[in-house]
Amino acid sequence: MTSRMAADQQVLGYLGRALSLELSAVQLYTAQARLAESWSLSEAAERLRGEAHEEMTHAERIIGRMLALGVAPGASQLRPVGLGTNLSEMLRYDQAFEMELVGLYEDAARHCGRAGLSEDRLLFQALLEEEQAHARELAGWIGQLESGVNQRRDPGAAF
Repeated sequence: MTSRMAADQQVLGYLGRALSLELSAVQLYTAQARLAESWSLSEAAERLRGEAHEEMTHAERIIGRMLALGVAPGASQLRPVGLGTNLSEMLRYDQAFEMELVGLYEDAARHCGRAGLSEDRLLFQALLEEEQAHARELAGWIGQLESGVNQRRDPGAAF
């Protein structure tokens, strides 16, 4: 294991912020899934549960990197959950949250590239691409909900 002193302090900062945001996303999507279920939006609830699982895998990868760097993982703070009064409002909140993750991962990947930290850059780049894809999926889901394209009983079933 690399010692904490040898690890790039900015990378450790990015990892800590990423862990806090990813665990916040797990909490967010889990709460939203329960709320969607209470609105009888079973397909939306299932999709949101899937998002929670995906974000948990991101957190696990970040924890793995922190341990490899010899640092004990510790999320500093979970964000409050954004719920909304309907599915579209929740998804807009989610999209803004995902864009915050995109910004963090862009900055982290750029820093690692400049610092020559290829392993860390690869992790942040992979997470960036996954979050960008997720933001695009959310935009599509929101677009379908708002355009009325999906006329099924469950507006969460857009995908």
